[in-house]
Amino acid sequence: MFDIRQVPIFNTLSPADAKEIYPYLLHTKFAKKETIFSEGDPSEWFYIVKKGKVKITKLSHEGKEIILEIISPSEFFGGVAVMRGFPYPANAVAMEDAEVLKIARKNLMTIMDRFPNLMFCMATNIGDRIKGSHEALKSIALEKVESRIASLLIKLADKAGERVTEGLMINMKLTKQDLAEMVGTTVETSIRTMSKLSKGGILTARAGKIVIRDLEKLRSLT
Repeated sequence: MFDIRQVPIFNTLSPADAKEIYPYLLHTKFAKKETIFSEGDPSEWFYIVKKGKVKITKLSHEGKEIILEIISPSEFFGGVAVMRGFPYPANAVAMEDAEVLKIARKNLMTIMDRFPNLMFCMATNIGDRIKGSHEALKSIALEKVESRIASLLIKLADKAGERVTEGLMINMKLTKQDLAEMVGTTVETSIRTMSKLSKGGILTARAGKIVIRDLEKLRSLT
């Protein structure tokens, strides 16, 4: 059984308290590229990723998709809208086949009433993530592509980095399209930039995943 205490906002619960949450969880699956919710949809559900990855996206004025955040297992999404009761402010799409747990808004409010400390944990987590999304959009607007990609890779390494022989591997499969959408550029520019970083000895690939060989040199580009 999935341990709800793996989710940061629930990690202060005792095993007995956690058991009270499970009846509210609904399991659902989404295929790769399937939309979980769209910007403007009513915020009826709070979601937790059990397996796979989900991307949170918005469309630019030019109609280009921008990835604001990647949600990994044991992380939640949709929290801001559900807590405030306004429509989802972005899109959520499965990046790969995903298993998701969801809690109805009214049930989440019941849980928060039962365990008031969760409200503080939720607010802190949401605040940090809003700040991260704001910084991502600011980076897209102001920084050069190379700097944006370097900053993104450092952020992903902090989140999903794994030490390997060659350096620090980002333990998630990302296409050039994904990278382009996360930094607000074209796929062609993303490919050129990644090739440049690879030729400079900063990056390499391992089993389809990005390995940072020289983290300090990558930091110097931000």
